[in-house]
Amino acid sequence: MENVKVFSIIIAVFSVLSVESVGLKDLKTCNFGAVYNFGDSNSDTGGGSAAFWPAGKPCGETFFGRPVGRGCDGRLIIDFIAEHLGLPHLSPYLDSIGTSFRYGANFAIGGSTIRPQNESMSLNGVSPFSLDIQIVQFDQFKDRTGHFYNRSYPRHRRNLPRPEDFSKALYIFDIGQNDIAAGLRKKNDSAFHASVPDIVDQLAKAVQNLYEHGARTFWVHNTGPIGCLPVSLHYHDIKPEELDEQGCLKAQNAYSMEFNRQLKARVIKLREELPHAAVTYVDIYAAKYELIGNAKKQGFVEAANICCGFHEDEIQVYCGHKQNINGTEIYAGSCENPSDFISWDGVHYTEVANRWVAHRIITGSFSDPPLPIKHACHKP
Repeated sequence: MENVKVFSIIIAVFSVLSVESVGLKDLKTCNFGAVYNFGDSNSDTGGGSAAFWPAGKPCGETFFGRPVGRGCDGRLIIDFIAEHLGLPHLSPYLDSIGTSFRYGANFAIGGSTIRPQNESMSLNGVSPFSLDIQIVQFDQFKDRTGHFYNRSYPRHRRNLPRPEDFSKALYIFDIGQNDIAAGLRKKNDSAFHASVPDIVDQLAKAVQNLYEHGARTFWVHNTGPIGCLPVSLHYHDIKPEELDEQGCLKAQNAYSMEFNRQLKARVIKLREELPHAAVTYVDIYAAKYELIGNAKKQGFVEAANICCGFHEDEIQVYCGHKQNINGTEIYAGSCENPSDFISWDGVHYTEVANRWVAHRIITGSFSDPPLPIKHACHKP
């Protein structure tokens, strides 16, 4: 309980400082009636499980007590954002069972990219639901729910979004990591750097499409430090000079930083192109890198340690999977205390790490402009 109180005090202090820093102390809290999210597995709340195969145990064990389509032991950053805004967790657009879209929808699918890739889910885990497809799904969602809402009895409307909430909703983008991973797989630095302007421009086009359909408030995450992911550190023969001061792969993080640099510049340009929009750039990279650099001070084990999975003596068994090794079946289960770890499965973060990051970004202290998320509808 004391930790909860401390978190609340920190959030309150950061919120006040962030608002005061841009001279907007008297801003009213935004009335976000809904949240619409576009992304990959970092914010997928069950879309991938509905589209392909369900996330199995031990995912979901910490908070939900069962697998619920998240690549995590519990909640994701998007879940903590929804809770902070007083809204339910987002239902995946593709989930047809027990679904309510009254307060928004989640179009994120694990493995998704901004730019369509000439790859596949079975080949290397790349989803066919790239960002352009997610936007098409949203357009159809908006048209069809509006049609049924206006023609239904009141009792049938309770799981449908109110048409007037679309213009007052918060639109979140949390995608790009898999575009960088695709660039790393191809091992062609010049080709990747040449592709970045088109990647960020395609994200900008997605924002523009939503704006043309009435969206006004956008919350755009950059991508995290991919070179710090334990999966990167466990599967490479690494020389000391390849690592930075936090033990992360410098060359891989350079990809993330270049993408983020161009994304921020494109977001700034979007503000000029969309005069009635409030577009916030959120530095997820800085927040996650700060957590990784202060892992032990924050009560975690080494940031490169993985909670769920078996990774010993060059044997790699992914979280929740089984494999026969020299006649012995190995089950890659979870660690005893996921809350001690930053990394859940080598790629995704644990619930407690997601909460750590979420509690910092919602204050606006990692945002441009530095507004708390509850004030993100305002243009400074």
